[in-house]
Amino acid sequence: MTAPQPEAQALLGGLRRSIDNLDAILVHTLAERFRCTQEVGHLKAAHDLPPADPEREARQVERLRSLAREAGLDPEFAEKFLAFIIEEVIRHHERIRS
Repeated sequence: MTAPQPEAQALLGGLRRSIDNLDAILVHTLAERFRCTQEVGHLKAAHDLPPADPEREARQVERLRSLAREAGLDPEFAEKFLAFIIEEVIRHHERIRS
C-alpha cells in the first residue's frame, strides 16, 4: 500500500474531526434526553402511572421514521436506535417506581 497523498490525509483529518464533534453532540444530546426522561419517570411514579406508554412509543417510532426518511437516514436503523433508547428509559422508569 502506498502512503495517502497529503491532500487526502488533510481531508481525512477534517472529516474525522467533524465525526468526533458529532459524536460529542450525540452524547450530550442523549444525556439531556435522559435527564428529561428521568423527570418523566419521577412524575409517573408520583402519580402511579405505568412506566411504559405503548401508544406514545408507537407515535414516536412513526415520527422518527418520517424524520429519518426526510434526512436520508435508513428508517429501520432509526427505529432500532429509538427502540434501544425506549427500552433503557422504561428500565429507568421501572427502577424509579420500585
